[in-house]
Amino acid sequence: MGGAQARLILASTSPQRRAILEQLGIPYEVVAPAYVEDDEPGIEPAQLVRAHAEGKARSAHAEGQVTLGVDTAVVLDGRVYGKPADREDAARMLHELSGRTHTVVSGVCLLGARQDVVGHEITDVTFRLLSHDAVAGYLGSGEWEGRAGAYAIQGLGGRLVERIEGDYLNVVGLPGALLVSLLERHAPNLLQTA
Repeated sequence: MGGAQARLILASTSPQRRAILEQLGIPYEVVAPAYVEDDEPGIEPAQLVRAHAEGKARSAHAEGQVTLGVDTAVVLDGRVYGKPADREDAARMLHELSGRTHTVVSGVCLLGARQDVVGHEITDVTFRLLSHDAVAGYLGSGEWEGRAGAYAIQGLGGRLVERIEGDYLNVVGLPGALLVSLLERHAPNLLQTA
C-alpha cells in the first residue's frame, strides 16, 4: 500500500456523521448505502437500529475494507419517532417531546475489522417545557427537516433541551465513545494520527 493511511468506509451520507468522524480524527470515505429500511411492527428500538446499521454497512461493504453503518432513532414511551413527514408532523413530535425525557438509540455496525461487530448506545434527552411560540420559532428555522424526532441538538435544537444523560455525540448522530472503543479493539490502525 505504500504507506497509504487506512480509511474507514462510512455507509452514510449524513453530514453530522462526517463531522463527528472529522472531530475524532478518524480518516474515512463515504459510500452511500444501498439499503432500504423495512420496519417490522413491534420490533424493539435497539434491535431495529442495530438491524438497520448492519443493513447499511453490508450494502456498502467491500472485501478488504472496514465499513461503518449507523442508524439512530428517537424513542418516547416505546414509540419510535423517525423523520417528520412535514411541518405539522414535526410540530406534533416536538409538542409530544416537550417537558419529557426521550431516548436516543443508535445502532453501530463495524464490518471487516478483526471481527464483525454490532452494538448500540442509549442517551436520555430531556426537553424543556416548550411554549407554542418556541415550537413555532424552531419550525420556522427549517432545521427539523430530515431529523429523527424533528430536532438537531447541535444547532438551534439545543434551545429545546434541558439536559442529557449519556453521549452527546450519540444525539448528534454517531455514538463517538462506542465507536472509538470498537475501533481500539477491532481496527486500531484507523485511530492512528498522521
